Order: sequence, then structure tokens, then C-alpha cells
Amino acid sequence: MRNAARRVGSGALLICALAATVWAQGQATAGSPPAAPDQQSPDTSGEAKKDTANPVQEVVDLTKTQATKGLLKARDWESNRITGIYVGKYRALVTLTPEERREIYLRQTLTTPEAYVKRMFGALIDQAEGSPRQWQGGIGGFGERWASREGQFITANSLAAYGNYKLGYEVRYNRCKCDGLLRRTRHAFIRNLVTYDSSEEHLRPQWALYGGAFGGGALSTVWKPGSQNAVTNGVWGMVGQLGYGTLLNFVTEFASEINKKQGVR
Repeated sequence: MRNAARRVGSGALLICALAATVWAQGQATAGSPPAAPDQQSPDTSGEAKKDTANPVQEVVDLTKTQATKGLLKARDWESNRITGIYVGKYRALVTLTPEERREIYLRQTLTTPEAYVKRMFGALIDQAEGSPRQWQGGIGGFGERWASREGQFITANSLAAYGNYKLGYEVRYNRCKCDGLLRRTRHAFIRNLVTYDSSEEHLRPQWALYGGAFGGGALSTVWKPGSQNAVTNGVWGMVGQLGYGTLLNFVTEFASEINKKQGVR
């Protein structure tokens, strides 16, 4: 809704600017003395008519162009607070522009509430297990655990986003163009291991995703208490991506069915 409102506002500003330009041209024409018939050649008259021909149609055409761009952009992906950004079952994968990659990265990592709330649930699990044990309980311990998970997540996502950008790999999950529980479950699992290259047709291993997960886990040794092994934490980061990523893909794949079971339209 926010993106739609922004597009509507941009379209309105564009129309106002064009209308103001047309009005100013009309005022300038009205304030100047009319040219004598013998002072205007047929060619010049034709050019003047071409320059001032149907300004309303020009505004309409530009508005349609902006609206079409907005609709095409909206068709590239869907978004949900739980699942995040994904490509629907009946939508084609369209190669992302650098600007679209930046938007997806920011929404998944920094600029939406769900990017932080999901790490809170992980911190609650750590709090219940008392891990790491060197951190205290209560709100102070929860804050440390949440900040630790958030720092690891931001590091992993940043490394993965940069790697996928350099490789030209797809960063969105696409719902399976198939039916059946087993086939869709298999698709959700496999897509956590492989993704599409820049052609949006050939599958490649998720090098950047798991490389980022390893890097985030390894870097977390900097702030975690006690004697931490960077390689071990990096491997656990990859294991976490395997489990959490598969679960997220499964929820995204069956979101419609899950909503129906809960009575949500």
C-alpha cells in the first residue's frame, strides 16, 4: 500500500507540473502581440502547431506510461509480513534491476518491523535455553541475545545480497508451478539449496546465501562471550540457514492453505 500511495503521489505531482508548464506557455503566448500573417512562414507555422498540439493528450500519455511502469513493477513479486518477498505461482521471474535488489535488501534486512520481530523469537528461544550461559537472564540478557542474533542476521544478509548481486543470482523464492503436497514440499526444500542465475532459467547452488550464513556465524564470535570458534559458529550459521530457510520456503509455498485453515481470507 505504501508503494502504491507513493506511485499515486508521484503521478499527481507529474500531472500538476505538466499542467503548470502548459498554463505558463499559454500565459506567455497570450501576453505577446500576434504575429502578422506575412511574418510567419508555412514551415514555422507547422512547427508551432506541432509544439503546442494537444497538451492534454501528452499528459494522459505520460500518466499511462507511469501507471504501466508501476503495474509491471508490481507484477514482479508479492510481499507478506511473515513470508517476505516472493514470486507467485502464476508470475514469471523477471530479472531484477540494481534498484530492485537494493529495495528487497533493505526491506528484508533493515526497514520493516518483521526484520526485527523474527529475531526476537529466536532470542526468546535462546533466553529459555539460557544460551549463551554467560549472559544473564531478565530483560538485560534478552537484549544481549536479541542484539547478537540481529547482528549475525544483518551480517549474513549483507554478505549474501552482495554475493548474489555480483553473481547475478535470484534472491526471491518462487512458488512451485505444480500441484501436490510432495512436489511442492520438495520444491520448497530444493529452492533453499539452489537458485536461478541471471537468465532466470538455470539453477545454481546458493553460494552467496550459505557463504553469507557462514560469514555471519563466524563474525558473531567477536561479541559472543567465552571461548568461541569462528569456524564452528560459521558452520552452525549454515545449518541454521538450512533449517530456517526451508521452513520459511515451506510457509511461503503453502501460505494460502495455511490461511484457509485459520479462516483467513
